[in-house]
Amino acid sequence: METILNLPIENKIFYAVLVFSWTVYLWEAYLAYRQRRIYRLTMHVPQELGKIMDTDTFEKSRLYQLDKSNFSFWSGLYSETEGTLILLFGGIPFVWKVAGTVTARFGLGPEYEIFQSLSFLILATLFSAFTGLPWSIYNTFVIEEKHGFNQQVLVTIYADYIAPLFDKFTPLPEGELKEEIESMSKSISFPLTKVYVVEGSKRSSHSNAYFYGFFKNKRIVLFDTLLEDYSPLNKDGEPETDTLTEDKSKLKNKKQGCNNPEVLAVLGHELGHWKLGHTVKNIVISQMNSFLCFFLFAVLIGQKELFMAFGFYNSQPTLIGLMIIFQFIFSPYNEVLSFCLTVLSRRFEFQADSFARGMGRASELCSALIKLNKDNLGFPVADWLFSMWHYSHPPLLERLRALGSTKQD
Repeated sequence: METILNLPIENKIFYAVLVFSWTVYLWEAYLAYRQRRIYRLTMHVPQELGKIMDTDTFEKSRLYQLDKSNFSFWSGLYSETEGTLILLFGGIPFVWKVAGTVTARFGLGPEYEIFQSLSFLILATLFSAFTGLPWSIYNTFVIEEKHGFNQQVLVTIYADYIAPLFDKFTPLPEGELKEEIESMSKSISFPLTKVYVVEGSKRSSHSNAYFYGFFKNKRIVLFDTLLEDYSPLNKDGEPETDTLTEDKSKLKNKKQGCNNPEVLAVLGHELGHWKLGHTVKNIVISQMNSFLCFFLFAVLIGQKELFMAFGFYNSQPTLIGLMIIFQFIFSPYNEVLSFCLTVLSRRFEFQADSFARGMGRASELCSALIKLNKDNLGFPVADWLFSMWHYSHPPLLERLRALGSTKQD
């Protein structure tokens, strides 16, 4: 201990960063282990869900989440090990030096820091893409494919990053659903201008809905996979009809997506976020956090010991300073902030659910949450500690209880 205390300040900073990084990783691994035990040991549908989730869906969800958890363990271990080795063997100053060599070939010396920084970013991005590609391919074409979510072609970069820029947004046709959406928006003074359906099914069968726009120009976007009448998965041949077991309360809907009243309930929840000011509050928090971070950055950027800790003894590049401070020095603060935002997000979700319930849509929202949980193979049972730390949205059971129902009406 005395030897560590006698180390130069830059060495203390370096080892503190490594220790904290592995401490966070081990904490996350412990939480994941707790949740993985839930996936492995919860073999039967909980009694209170017996009337709203069939055994087949429950088992598919359990296996999907178990595969994802196992994958996250190994990919996380690799990522943490890779990051540690990069720090220990001076990977950051090495890439910076290579970037300087590249710019020097074009007659640009060290005084052209901006160009060297751009070269550094390109090299770092290429390295990250190269080392991360096998994990991305395995996740998309093994896990997601195995469980029926992957809709991609082999050109991963195009499908993930370029295609979304050109998604086909089609105006929702005139009809009952559009009229109901417009009526609901008008009832709470939501300045709706357009309602779109986006072909999210081209890449994934997960469901979603959101709104965007500034001031008096709001638009609502519905994924085709959210709409029972639009989902392509319901058009592959004749969809299975709803079947009733001997117990009529055990309804098994084999279609993907929600019917119109359920879609309206989901939108009631989303509009609740707007009406209750959650979006504005999140923007204010984000801006305050940015101001604080850049203020602290301005204070710390002149500390040469920070640069020396990461192998930069003769220079203090601004880009490297950004990386050191925001990625490493702010790590403890970011962990605390992330947890606080998760707690706040859960509170907002409960409030938005309550808003939809106040609009008289509790039953439909319960039904929609159950269907979306099934469609996305969400697992309804969560370890309390894992859930508290990671889930920005409360687990299904908690939301159903808060809405006053754990069964479909």
